[in-house]
Amino acid sequence: MTSLRFTGTAISSSQREIPSTNRGGCGKPIKLAQMWTLRAFAGSSFSISASSADALPAAPVKPVIDLEFIGPKPGQDGSFPVDKAEAISGEKLLRNVMLDNKIELYAAYGKVMNCGGGGSCGTCIVEILDGKDLLNERTNTELRYLKKKPESWRLACQTIVGDKLNSGKVVVQRLPQWKK
Repeated sequence: MTSLRFTGTAISSSQREIPSTNRGGCGKPIKLAQMWTLRAFAGSSFSISASSADALPAAPVKPVIDLEFIGPKPGQDGSFPVDKAEAISGEKLLRNVMLDNKIELYAAYGKVMNCGGGGSCGTCIVEILDGKDLLNERTNTELRYLKKKPESWRLACQTIVGDKLNSGKVVVQRLPQWKK
């Protein structure tokens, strides 16, 4: 059930208008949930609340891919640094997830000479340690740039995280060419 409390407003629907007690001032209409038009006047206040029966249906929950990015070199304590991020399945490239979360992607040369995600330089190489099945297949660009590299190596700019339906965890080794 919808409840309305208003002072100094006029609320109208496509059927009828509910006048307010204050007619002084001119307000600008505001559309609410595409069912009501609310006209607020100077100095007026209002509140609208709806129970779950009247509320708009909730948007479906999109599947999420959890990502762990392992650093290329161990820290002073001997452990490898791990960065975590998450992405909605099928909506982003691995490169964009890393850049959005400020996770180091490029070596020194790649920071200056990368192609900006166009798939024409091969500087955004990562290794997928776990969760390969949650990513798209290697593209023709990857097959060309990575033909002599291990099957687990990918170009972050060509790797789509998820397929809009799946969820799970992907473990990524950053800068695998630095591993000893």
